[in-house]
Amino acid sequence: MKFLVTGGCGFVGVNLSHYLVQAGHSVRVLDNMRLGSPDHLEGLEVELIEGDIRDVPTVERAVDGVDAVVHLAADTRVIPSIEDPKFNFDNNVIGTFNLIEAMRAAGIKRMVNASTGGAILGDVTPPVHEGMVPEPISPYGASKLACEGYLSAYAGSYGMQAASLRFTNVYGPRSFHKGSVVAHFIKQILAGKELVVYGDGSQARDYIYVDDLCQGILACIDRGAAGVIQLGTGIPTPLNDLIAVLRDVAGQDGISFDVRYEDWRPGEIRHTYGLIDKAREVLEFDPRVKLEDGIRTTWEWFRKQG
Repeated sequence: MKFLVTGGCGFVGVNLSHYLVQAGHSVRVLDNMRLGSPDHLEGLEVELIEGDIRDVPTVERAVDGVDAVVHLAADTRVIPSIEDPKFNFDNNVIGTFNLIEAMRAAGIKRMVNASTGGAILGDVTPPVHEGMVPEPISPYGASKLACEGYLSAYAGSYGMQAASLRFTNVYGPRSFHKGSVVAHFIKQILAGKELVVYGDGSQARDYIYVDDLCQGILACIDRGAAGVIQLGTGIPTPLNDLIAVLRDVAGQDGISFDVRYEDWRPGEIRHTYGLIDKAREVLEFDPRVKLEDGIRTTWEWFRKQG
């Protein structure tokens, strides 16, 4: 198959492109290079289009001749979405609408859309699941909910096989430019800086290794899955436990670090993890990488980058 991967120079996109090529597929990448770089795809045989999903002609060119689309391009930052909701809306909602309209015109049916769990559902009692009523508490969460709604409408109105995968916190190699907690903490530690925790460190997240995520994405395309599906491990990990794993991994290289705790920030979910029963049933999804092993592999990748 020929895949279009939007945001393909980002963390998940680069890993997914490697995963798809190794599985025998061809890949076209669309990325505006705001956070990514062509260097991240070095040595990988892919077609690269530099452009923005907010630009309709670029999107129309990108979808031409592909069999399926994996839509990863987005502004995924919660706190900046509160500071500048219009930028978040333009990238996530308008950009996604441009993409599915171009797909409809080109007759492309299969799509996987990267969504999110906690930001859509709000500060609810975990475990979360696909049947919960969404109550987003940040513009980022609202934008992702809007995208899920449009994909549902296009499935019902135009027969699109569109799945919105609600990713949990993804981590792994090739995440140098990523600002999420695992990559950020590792970069801080290697730079000799302290870690800053907003809150008391009890906040819990579901951390999924990127290879497990890629396996779920491809299974979604292969099986023609549609609708909302949560993709994670189903295991909540408090932030303090994550820091303990990082202390152990860094300590094996003789590196130590300090942690500073500050007040909670508005708009952030404190505790969230999800049930992955639907993913197990529909996709035969089986995340296998334990947190300790995934963190160690990620740490080693960062160390090799200097």
